[in-house]
This record gives sequence, structure tokens and C-alpha cells, in this order.
Amino acid sequence: MRKNGKYPSKVFIIAEAGVNHNGRMDLALKMIDAAAAAGADAVKFQTFVPELEISRFAPKAKYQLKTTAKGQSQLAMARQLQFNEGQFLQLRRHCQRRGIMFLSSPSDLSSIDVLCRLGLRIFKVPSGEVTNLPYLRKIGALKRSVILSTGMCSLKEIRAALEVLVRCGTSRKRISILHCNTEYPTPYRDVHLRAMQAMRRALGVEVGYSDHTPGIEVSLAAVALGASVIEKHFTLDKDLPGPDHKASLSVDELAGLVRAVRNVEKAMGRPVKKPSPSEIRNLPVVRKSIVAFRDIRKGEILGEDNLYAKRPGTGISPMHWDKVLGRRAPRDFKEDELIILK
Repeated sequence: MRKNGKYPSKVFIIAEAGVNHNGRMDLALKMIDAAAAAGADAVKFQTFVPELEISRFAPKAKYQLKTTAKGQSQLAMARQLQFNEGQFLQLRRHCQRRGIMFLSSPSDLSSIDVLCRLGLRIFKVPSGEVTNLPYLRKIGALKRSVILSTGMCSLKEIRAALEVLVRCGTSRKRISILHCNTEYPTPYRDVHLRAMQAMRRALGVEVGYSDHTPGIEVSLAAVALGASVIEKHFTLDKDLPGPDHKASLSVDELAGLVRAVRNVEKAMGRPVKKPSPSEIRNLPVVRKSIVAFRDIRKGEILGEDNLYAKRPGTGISPMHWDKVLGRRAPRDFKEDELIILK
């Protein structure tokens, strides 16, 4: 996806606000400010109509039971976290003022329409919609850029979703697949980060990582393995009530993630092994040359008993050792003096 100009050449970092605003506009605006200050490329929310996403009989996930009100249904929880179209317009405008991209994941067909009216050019498909055929058809027909999370998915399911998107009009070049695990937080043993590379080989699309692990280490590893997109939840306060705060980064940790990703991508460089400009000046200091191991008289045979390899590396390289052995000293040499041959 980086090759066709839709994203910067650098890793595209999405600060996932999600529903960590707890349904409060003041918190959502502060989250945009924090994501922009941290240097993220985009801040992402979640757009949904609870009654169109969740049935009255849908149970909560185990992690939601631990972090939300006891006895509250998943539908009731979602109703407390919902923003309307006017509120999302306000958020998008605030993103524009702060110089950060506004993104949101639609979770139902109506919400796709809302985000279209808001002018989104990139649609983030959440993991729960990978097997939703009517949803995928509607997203694919938009012919816009798509970032597809793949938590809980098999490769077969991901391939099927890709085929729907492409068949409906979205170019494969405009699709990125995010490796993901939907447990919050994700145990390290369940990450299987190499699956990200396997998806790239099998599906021929750009890949990235949506990270629900504690800390930032796995995101950095994903960048080193070739991720073009990194998505990470953050919160203004991990102690706030709500389903995702405990598994999110603090604002300071988000800024640390952005800095670390930028450092890792700089360090990745090019697949060429040669001395770098910064280290070339150290070459003569650190490498060695053939020197006199003791005082040598003119005409003396040069051999193992009177030669040694020592710094600096400004004389004859020890790689020419065999060519020097057996030669006669063209002049006197003092101990440690570089051997110079005519």
C-alpha cells in the first residue's frame, strides 16, 4: 500500500481511540489532541448503531465482563458509548485542525453511510466483520482504501473476504491486512507474529499489525518484520470505566511507541551490507596493519618472529600477511612502526 502513494512511505501509525471516550465528547477531543501530540498519523474511533450491530441476546466477551458494569448487557454497554453523525463531524473537523487523519471503523451498514458522508477515503474493517458478506460487499463497492483486521480469522476466511472486496470493485493494491488477536490484552504466546508474514506471502497484499498486547514490544517487532500499518489502543486514563482502558497504552506510552517505531524504521534501512557513512571514519582507527613486532634492521627477512598486526589500519592490511612474509626489510623499522614496502 505504500507503493501507490495512499500512505506515507513510513509506517502508518493508527492511534486507536475506539470507545475509550466513554461516550463523552470532551474526552474524545482530548484524545485527538493527545494522538496528534504523540505524532500518530491517524486517530481512529468506532462508528455504530447499537441496535443494528448487537442483538438483545448477545453476551459480553469475557474481558468485557471484567471491565464493565455487572449485569449490564452488551447492547446496553454499546448504547452508552455511541456517538451520532453530528458528533463524528465535530471530531473529524477537530482532527483537521490538529493535522491528524480521522478514521473510524463502521460496524453496520448504516454506519458505512455515515462515514461516506463524512468523506472518509480509508475504511477500517474490524475483525468482527470479516465474515459479514453484505457488509463486505458494501465496503468493496466504495472502491476506497481498506484496512482489514483479521482477529479470530483463518487464512481461508481472510482470502474469502479479500475476494469479495476485489470482486465488488476495490483494487487489491488498495487493501492492507492487519494481523490481530481479539483477546484484550493478548497473551504474548498467542500473538504468532510470523502469521503476518505468512499472510503477505499467501495473499499478495500489504500487511500490518493491530496490537492488543501489553506494552509496545510486539508492535516494534512487527515493524521489523515488515508491517506497513500499526494500530494500538490508547487511553487518557487506564482507570476509567469501560471495556478497553485496561488493555490500552497511556498517552505517554503512545508517544513512546511512535518514537520507537520511527527509530526502528530508520534502523531497517536498505538490504545492502557495506560500511555506513557514520562508521567509515572509524575504519582506520579500529582496523589493523602489519607492524614491526620488534626493531627490524634493513635487509632482515620479514617473518612471524618480527611482524604483528596492530592498530591503526592505515598501513598494509593483515589480509596481505602471506605476501609480506619472506620479503626483506627495505629499511630499518622501529618496534610498532608500520611496515612500508616499496
